[in-house]
Amino acid sequence: MLETYKTVLEGGTGEITEKKSRFIATVRPVKTEEEALAFLEEMKKKYWDARHNCFVYSVGLNREYTRCSDDGEPSGTAGRPMLDVILGEDIYNVAVVVTRYFGGVLLGTGGLVRAYSKAVQEGLAASRIIEKRRGISLKVTTDYTGIGKIQYIAGERSIPILNSEYTDKVVLELLIPSDEADAVQKAITEGTNGRARMEKDRELYFAVLDGEVMTFED
Repeated sequence: MLETYKTVLEGGTGEITEKKSRFIATVRPVKTEEEALAFLEEMKKKYWDARHNCFVYSVGLNREYTRCSDDGEPSGTAGRPMLDVILGEDIYNVAVVVTRYFGGVLLGTGGLVRAYSKAVQEGLAASRIIEKRRGISLKVTTDYTGIGKIQYIAGERSIPILNSEYTDKVVLELLIPSDEADAVQKAITEGTNGRARMEKDRELYFAVLDGEVMTFED
């Protein structure tokens, strides 16, 4: 399981023009190969009158399902350059279709490679890319004398508090990066003189975007 990885939160569309040919790149987040293939069919129907609908997708955190297609362009001039951009940006669980409307001027092998690569880059630039980080949800139960110290530790380490419950005791749900879990638990134990009880609730991925914490059950 990856500690961190980049993926698409919201897909976008980018377009370039090279020697009168239009290259339209549509980006979509996908979690399964079936989603990727359905997206490809959707784009083929939307751009049914285009000369080419070249595609690339990479699904799985080990890139288990990764495919690309030139869709009639000269071999190696579209799909592979598109895949190289995805791999170069190190983005996972993504599908991209680049639609080409032929403008009547041949671009040559090098021109096609550059055009398809640039189109994918434009599509990614128009999308919202996030970095997900592996973490754990840790439930911490303490008395009221320990709450201040736990809040201090969370603030010092920029650890989000997902939920809090105040009754005769205090229960806090902390979101802790996996690689910091042992250190945080040790700090809480020492800071509360062992009075806090900690329980690992679940593993999850999280991302911070514009100051907001998002969690994902990947």
